Amino acid sequence: MLIKNVHVNNQADLVDVQITDGQFTAIKAGIKVRPNEQVIDGQEKLLLPPFIDSHVHLDATLTAGQPEYNETGTLFDGIRIWSERKKSLTKEDVKRRAKQTIMKMVGHGIQHVRSHVDVTDPHLIAAQALLELKHDLKDQVDLQLVAFPQEGILSFPNGKQLMEQAVKEGLDVVGGIPHFEFSTEYGWQSVHFLMALADKYDKLVDVHCDEIDDPMSRHLEVLATEAYERQMGDRVTASHTTAMGSYNDAYTYKLFRLLKMSGLNFVANPLVNVHLGGRFDTYPKRRGVTRVKELDAAGINVSFGEDDVQDPWNPLGDGNMLDVVSMGVYVTHMMGYSQLQNSYKFVTTNAAKTLHIEDQYGIEVGKPGDCILLNEQNFYQTLNRHVEVLYNIRHGRVLAETIPAHTTLH
Repeated sequence: MLIKNVHVNNQADLVDVQITDGQFTAIKAGIKVRPNEQVIDGQEKLLLPPFIDSHVHLDATLTAGQPEYNETGTLFDGIRIWSERKKSLTKEDVKRRAKQTIMKMVGHGIQHVRSHVDVTDPHLIAAQALLELKHDLKDQVDLQLVAFPQEGILSFPNGKQLMEQAVKEGLDVVGGIPHFEFSTEYGWQSVHFLMALADKYDKLVDVHCDEIDDPMSRHLEVLATEAYERQMGDRVTASHTTAMGSYNDAYTYKLFRLLKMSGLNFVANPLVNVHLGGRFDTYPKRRGVTRVKELDAAGINVSFGEDDVQDPWNPLGDGNMLDVVSMGVYVTHMMGYSQLQNSYKFVTTNAAKTLHIEDQYGIEVGKPGDCILLNEQNFYQTLNRHVEVLYNIRHGRVLAETIPAHTTLH
């Protein structure tokens, strides 16, 4: 395959990109077409590595309104409603809904997904369903699955055993939700447990950490200390950390020293946390998002996730990472021109670091021939126009192709 006349990674110069046997083999101007080679005319559009959704819940997707809508818009009512819905889960149900959402994602240029899977279920139905789907859809998307204890580890019957069983059955990442445990002490203990579990089985870690507006919710410092002392560093991710938006600056200054020492990754979920956050405030009302701008400026890796797609926590969502980036740059005050141009990194290169796949990701000679062609010349205009992904290409094969709509004005 030869992709001609494109701006790679927002670069000003136009180049051609050649893919051979599923790998990038040449990136330069003026590459000659080989006999019988598939040629895509890039028409001076933007070529990026495929989008990554580094935080989503595919087991719950497309369940909004089942058995009721979350009319209060709180995290806690979402958990209550999901607790009822998951009683009726079957593998077929989970696979059907998750596949439908994944196909939307592929159409929007996503090829890598980290999905949290609720394992506070004695039968681990959702975990088994998504493990099967991971295998079934491996030619379209790479799924990383997180053992996520939605109702707690210590606060749910046999929570520790279910976590370990989920890891033994093949889930890739160890999760947690310390702020939802019955007590602060339970929260700390859950972090110590999950980090030991990940260390034992050589797994990555991704914890729902301090997803609350409470400035006294400080499990992040426990997670960062564990990551530092166990030398697990960038294998560990703290998701949400919305309480950081309520921490005082003196404490946060001290905390950032530890965060940089630990090497943690962070995932922000701008769409859903803006929706869920500040629900117990009158005015002023908090934004509900972690300190993305400050983390990024400190050289700490941050990526974005969509989090929820039409489920008890978010009634909207279409699997489009441009929605996430748009909300993210608005709500974090990252609207300078250079910030907008570079904001694609939150759903590409930064996310690849979060998922620990940097060695197999990116438009570079020798790496897998995975890329997306967007219907604009740079990412600033991509966000402005919310443009289509014209081609989603995986290992040199077209996964999805979009013909842009045409509007005639009278």
